Amino acid sequence: MVHELADYERAPEQCHLTEEQLTSALFGSAPALFGHVAVDDADQPIGFALWFLNFSTWEGVHGIYLEDLYVRPAARGTGAGRLLLATLAAICVERGYRRLDWWMLNWNPAARFYAAIGATPMDEWVPYRLAGPALHELAAQVPAAPTRPDA
Repeated sequence: MVHELADYERAPEQCHLTEEQLTSALFGSAPALFGHVAVDDADQPIGFALWFLNFSTWEGVHGIYLEDLYVRPAARGTGAGRLLLATLAAICVERGYRRLDWWMLNWNPAARFYAAIGATPMDEWVPYRLAGPALHELAAQVPAAPTRPDA
């Protein structure tokens, strides 16, 4: 379904995730990615939420960052997306997290759904990304750690 999401977001060529990578991220020895899958009455997957913990230095507690929420087109309007988000909200409340954050493409019609559940856009924050050659160029600026003769 992640590749379906990439198609929906008009960027299928950017999605390189393999089943092995996702399995390792979710179920490896030290998972840092968590997920929930919505299924229909026939136990077939119809949607998913992939998330990880973030931390607010202002609040002093963790929160959840929702990396991806996707519901297959035929299942939209069934409440699956709302239930996935409600599940994450319940985790936040249960664990004392104060925030559930996510980004959304500005053209996504889900904005109406998010507004209906009380979510507000954070348009005062501008997302940035460092990737590819720029990431490598910046990383190369770290001086080599000095070696200690007794190490």
